Amino acid sequence: MIQTYVTKPVVVQAVQLTPDNINEVLKFMNWRDYSFSLSYGLVIPTKGGQLHASIGDFIIKGVQGEFYPCKPDSFTLTYEVQE
Repeated sequence: MIQTYVTKPVVVQAVQLTPDNINEVLKFMNWRDYSFSLSYGLVIPTKGGQLHASIGDFIIKGVQGEFYPCKPDSFTLTYEVQE
């Protein structure tokens, strides 16, 4: 039987990567051993392999404590600031 599903509301923490806040981002990610360069971006190891976050991308902390990048246009379509 085909059914319609709606995603559950999920609250996440995120920070946008800028050239000036790499230390804030690394602290947010628990100061793990990450590789970063302005030209290549931030390399984030995940269960599915390495992902790259460019300047302007959002770094999201998932519900299981995992981190992953998200492009700004997708981020703003998916998330809004919780007041």
